[in-house]
Amino acid sequence: MNSIHSTVVVNDSVTLGHFNVIGENVKIGENVTIGNHVTIYDGTVIGNGVRIADGAVLGKQPSPGKTSTVKLSGAVAPLQLGDDVTIGTNAVLYAGSTIGSSTLVADLASVRENVEIGPECIVGRGVTVENYVKIGRRVKIQSNAYITAYTTLEDFVFIAPCVTTTNDNFMGRTEERFDKIKGAVVKRAARVGGASILLPGVVVEEETFVAAGALVTKDTEQKTVVKGFPAKPVRMVEERELL
Repeated sequence: MNSIHSTVVVNDSVTLGHFNVIGENVKIGENVTIGNHVTIYDGTVIGNGVRIADGAVLGKQPSPGKTSTVKLSGAVAPLQLGDDVTIGTNAVLYAGSTIGSSTLVADLASVRENVEIGPECIVGRGVTVENYVKIGRRVKIQSNAYITAYTTLEDFVFIAPCVTTTNDNFMGRTEERFDKIKGAVVKRAARVGGASILLPGVVVEEETFVAAGALVTKDTEQKTVVKGFPAKPVRMVEERELL
């Protein structure tokens, strides 16, 4: 049995599983598939051809903790999913975010409020995307990466598994930190290897290749390979690897 608010129109092209809860004024496009035990909160907009797997939660309103740095004034705008988006099992997507067409948000991933994800992206299994993140077109973020608040990933960026981005050099202490919180900027077609760490505010320039396990403490230069702890340039990226 499904619980669907009376304001929601579900046409004959939509496939519904069992035990779903769909809130007020949710908009569902054509040829949408919704699995079992899915919760879709008020106002969420779902494009045509979207597939939503079992247990997903869509359009959840944020509820920051008492000591959180996130300050909200009332409810944020509804979640919007573009055409042909795929949402994995037990993924959680908050209100206030937009997901571009043909993007995959995989099983167990979490996308916070005020996030922009462009078309044709992959947000892998168990990835966390915090608030105020901007992600461009055809970005690939692999399993268990952590994308901290205020990070920017430009078009064609590749983020390998278990990459960690950071945004606070004071790690939660002193009032001074509030004016200095800043995530990394990873520019067009840059690649960041597995288990690398990007420190607050670093700029990974276009076509940079960050080797696995590197600690990036300073801005990189375009088309360079950097590696080490801390990361240092070692050579140029080969021409055949450039977009």
